Parts: sequence; structure tokens; C-alpha cells
Amino acid sequence: MAIAAKSRLALMSTISNPESQPTPPRPSLHVAVVIDRQANPNQWEAWRFSLVDVVAHEEAFGTVSRVLRDDGRVQRSLHPDFKLELFADEAEGYYLNLSSGAPVWFVVWRIDDEDPSRAWAETVSLSYTEAGRWLDAQERVDNVPLQSDLVEWLQAYTDQHYRPEPKKRRRPQSFLPPEERQ
Repeated sequence: MAIAAKSRLALMSTISNPESQPTPPRPSLHVAVVIDRQANPNQWEAWRFSLVDVVAHEEAFGTVSRVLRDDGRVQRSLHPDFKLELFADEAEGYYLNLSSGAPVWFVVWRIDDEDPSRAWAETVSLSYTEAGRWLDAQERVDNVPLQSDLVEWLQAYTDQHYRPEPKKRRRPQSFLPPEERQ
């Protein structure tokens, strides 16, 4: 009887104090980024980097970037262990990505200032608006197609969280008094 009373008391304190309730985890994925480096692609460039793919992270990848293959001309490297979380306040960015007709991964990557033959992925997103903010900040952002099963996953989250802003009717300038016109 005493145990049941304690359990009820604990349950009641949890219900009455919403801050003590655990928040549900955000939907997330662990991914890895694959980047190619081409040596001397033309007479003006010593190195050219290109984003190849974003794949599901596996434990065997570890947490440190590594070279997968290098034939002297093209080097393929793996940059593992990126956690991608979905945020409700980025739902419009997910919607814009999905409604583009070709949903993509957005990847920010950097080139080493000391050694321009080295580059690495910095972060990964599915939000079109977040990618726009990165581009506004002069970051290098590339994209690769999003796999169809992940399109469905992102679409389900977006459908649940995205609410378009209602359109506001704007009164024509000719109907406003002269002092309110711009």
C-alpha cells in the first residue's frame, strides 16, 4: 500500500510539474559525408573538391575523417559522425527544400588555410533557409540529392510542424489617404 501511494504521489508531482517531464527527443540521424579531391583539374586550380554523397553513419566509420582511396589524381575521403536533428522552427526551410522538386542535403565544408589540399565537412542540414544563412555568411555550401526514404521521413515531419503564414491582404496605394502612402 505504501509503495502504491508513493507511485501515485510521484505521478501526481510529474503531472502537476510539467518541467519535470522528460521532453521527447527530436528526430535525428547520424550521417557521414563523402568528399572527392581532384589534383590539378585544370591549369588554374591545384585542387578541386566536390561533395559526393551523404550516407548513414555506421559504427565502423569511427569519428575521425579518413581517406577511402587515393589513386594520385582523385582522393575520396569520409567525414563521419554528423548528427542531424530536425527542429520545428526550421519547418519552413524543410518545406522549401521538399517543394523544390529535388530535395537535397546541404553540406558546409571548408578548406584548410595552411594546406589547401585538405578539406573537410563542417555540418549538414536539410533546411533550405539554414543553407541560405550559411551562404549569406560566405560559407562553402554544396548539395547532393536526398534519398527517397529520407524524403518521406522529412515530409512526415514537415507535414506535422509546418504551418504557412496566412496571407495578408494589402490595400492598394490608391485607396490610402495621401499621408499614409509611401
